[in-house]
Amino acid sequence: MLNTKTIRKSFPAIEAGRLISNNAASTQIPVQLLDLLNGLAAGYENVHRGQSQASISITEMFESSYDTIAQFIGAPSKKNIILYRNTTEAINSVMYSLMTEFKDGDNVVTTHMEHNSNFVPWYGMAKEILPKFGINVEYRLVKFDKETGVLDLEHMKSLVDNRTKIVCCTGASNFLGTKNPIKEVRKIADASGYEQPNGMKKSYFLLDGAQTVPNIYIDVKDLDVDFLAWSFHKMLAPFGVGALYAKEEILQSMRPFLYGGDMIADGSVYPHTLEYNELPWKFTAGTPNILGTILSAQALRLLMDFSLNPGQEVYFMTGKKLEPSEVEKAMDNIETHEKELAAEALELLSEIPLVEIYGPKDPADRTSLFSFNCPGINPYKLAEELNKCGVESRAGCHCASLAHRYYDMKPTIASCRLSFYVYNDLEDVRKACDAVKKCAGINS
Repeated sequence: MLNTKTIRKSFPAIEAGRLISNNAASTQIPVQLLDLLNGLAAGYENVHRGQSQASISITEMFESSYDTIAQFIGAPSKKNIILYRNTTEAINSVMYSLMTEFKDGDNVVTTHMEHNSNFVPWYGMAKEILPKFGINVEYRLVKFDKETGVLDLEHMKSLVDNRTKIVCCTGASNFLGTKNPIKEVRKIADASGYEQPNGMKKSYFLLDGAQTVPNIYIDVKDLDVDFLAWSFHKMLAPFGVGALYAKEEILQSMRPFLYGGDMIADGSVYPHTLEYNELPWKFTAGTPNILGTILSAQALRLLMDFSLNPGQEVYFMTGKKLEPSEVEKAMDNIETHEKELAAEALELLSEIPLVEIYGPKDPADRTSLFSFNCPGINPYKLAEELNKCGVESRAGCHCASLAHRYYDMKPTIASCRLSFYVYNDLEDVRKACDAVKKCAGINS
């Protein structure tokens, strides 16, 4: 397991005595990033918009952040990385950029286990936007097994056909914890035969990596995804930055999501024509979140150090390249750590009579988040009682409304959720599960 004793010293929230177990929503910020933010203030300036030394320096740091992000997921270069506010905006950008390519009779395939952000944009496109232009596009939902939380790939195969422009799937469910077989989904998308504008005959594949990139090694070239979206606030960075990876040839052909300054080639706006900027700036209209971008990239470097070099700064604030083998080792360490936490949580929660745990029962098949319900106890009330015990959980549908309705939950479409990350240890898991046992009305 990771050296949590050393890692925990970097987090003011943990030093303050909090038991952080709502990490699937957002993780905590390490003190190193807070210090970095303060340190950047003296040289703060806009990027791509000045000749001062401050502007030149901050632009170099900003652009090198894209290199770090690309290296972390195995992308060929910074040209593949577009930054937005969060995963939701990144997925919306794909929808809006592709929308004019959809033809009457096309369809989108997604699943019942998606976060709302990987369903609602496609619903809006199919039901509210394209019909106004006389274009009828269908969305199709893939089922999953209620007992195991496993995605029904045979059902997906039956839904994907030669009119499926894009297949959208989460890498790991934020409700079930299920790790989906990404390469198998890619094969299904590849076999559709849909003819894209660039001549390819296959469906695009968009992977929602919000619960995957922070927890599992992702190599976009190996997985051959067309689009990958994720947020940095789920992997130690502050709020406000999400990323979209896309293949370069797709980005070259796609229309921008936002129009305005900096996404245009310098001086290339004319009364009757214009030229777009080079990648990735073609998709970066307006002043970006400069400090958030720098902190997000350094959060990745810090995560590498926490996993490989606890107590040292080998990657953080250095120009050291993130080699694929080192990233894989770091993320494998994190996945192994979370697997140990998951095994402990599954065992302890399963010992509580009548508690229903959703998703896979094998810790190898899931991330370290656990949604559950206790019969007769409102999940919101349960979360409030856990808070009184010092355990920070979350109650609600976790923006996974389709999955909750799939279980036909009554009367409340909600569950309670615990989720753990790199700074959590087995003692955190035991305290949290003991609190659930107590709040469920079972004596210790």
